Amino acid sequence: MSALSNIFTMSIALSALETGCIYALVALALFISFSLLNIADLTTDGCYTLGCAVGAMVTLAGHPFLALFASLLAGAMAGYVTAFLQTKMGVESILAGIIVNTGLYTVNIMVMQFSSVVNIFNCDTIFRYAKEYIGGSWYKVIVVLTVIVIVAAFLAWFLNTRLGLSIRATGDNAAMVKASSINPAFTITVGLCVANSLTGLAGCLLAQYQNSCDINIGTGMVTIALASLIIGETIIGKGGILRRVIGVILGSVLYRFIVAIAIRLHVPAECLKLVSAIIVAIAIATPYLKGKAGFWTIRLKKQHAVSKSGKNE
Repeated sequence: MSALSNIFTMSIALSALETGCIYALVALALFISFSLLNIADLTTDGCYTLGCAVGAMVTLAGHPFLALFASLLAGAMAGYVTAFLQTKMGVESILAGIIVNTGLYTVNIMVMQFSSVVNIFNCDTIFRYAKEYIGGSWYKVIVVLTVIVIVAAFLAWFLNTRLGLSIRATGDNAAMVKASSINPAFTITVGLCVANSLTGLAGCLLAQYQNSCDINIGTGMVTIALASLIIGETIIGKGGILRRVIGVILGSVLYRFIVAIAIRLHVPAECLKLVSAIIVAIAIATPYLKGKAGFWTIRLKKQHAVSKSGKNE
């Protein structure tokens, strides 16, 4: 028990919970694009950096709360460009994401005034305000939990509205949606705008959380979000939207706990991407392996029953 407490201290647990809730916003973005719309949106890496850059620059201008809305808008604009390439220009979803993600590198460096790093250590942030008014060691957790609860409640409501149901139906069968006099191009555009706005918000929160923004901060974000998404779906399984949203959030937090343990066990920083890839592979393979295990269990039982009946004869 003492060895476990040495590996996993309260400060590490709080940090994992805080970052897990921030990254949960990106996982929820992939939940909309990947799980509901059935679109492999690779805009995530660049959009995350875009939200981080916009959030950092607006915060640097003295508007930390406005930065949240600015990053939401910036992410939505990135999602709109991706959707435009898909629906109006006939570009495949993966290629559209790659094109936008590539272009966003230049956009992000321009937003950051052609600097690869922006520091906001001396600026007011929502976390600094929370420290003044809340205090203690839980103020960061309270901030990120408040944001994630608001987002989760919004998604649970929005995805059960007529437009939200149309977005979900588009991912299941776009032809059926079109036959129902609903424009799938419109639902795809709205879905990608909402998804990428969440990614931008996550980037802004991280910028204010760590008081800085780096041009390469979004690298590998798709892998992290996909791992969180699949872990959550594996744990919670299928169900209603609210249940699935909660599962995604839990998956993100669990993923950060796993990474925190790996860091605590002195895994080199350059190996963390490999750890992420292994977690994704295990999470993806788990449902398949469960199905195969059930198949072989039934098969062995049948073979046992046949051999037993043969002996009785």
